[in-house]
Amino acid sequence: MERKPKNIFNQGAISPAFIADSIAKHSSKTNIGGHSIFLGQVRADLIDEKKVVAIEYTTYEELALEKMHIIREEIFAKYELTCMHVYHSLGAVASGEICLFVFTSSAHRRAAIDACNEVVERIKTELPVWGKELFEDETHQWKVNQ
Repeated sequence: MERKPKNIFNQGAISPAFIADSIAKHSSKTNIGGHSIFLGQVRADLIDEKKVVAIEYTTYEELALEKMHIIREEIFAKYELTCMHVYHSLGAVASGEICLFVFTSSAHRRAAIDACNEVVERIKTELPVWGKELFEDETHQWKVNQ
């Protein structure tokens, strides 16, 4: 089945309510036996004695969506998945908030787990998405954009 490219980008953080709703929508799909979910969360790292309060995500969107479509097609060809959903934040995401949500489903758990892991690794290494740390001393700039 030929799939169309999907927009994976979300402005700002990915809300827990959105994640819960995505999971709930799959309860009617009774051919699914296993789901695997990865949630990437912004850490409050300490870099040069400055605390990270957010990450500002940017991308070359057209190229990223094209590359994600290729990854998606290759994953569907490799694993027996029922569905796959990928959402990545753009813009500022505060520490503690979710910036990446990957959700795979299959008739059996192993395909869902393996596919989810591979998708996450490929997103991190192949997608032109960049994150710039925003520090406590820069919050005045960040809060203006929120």
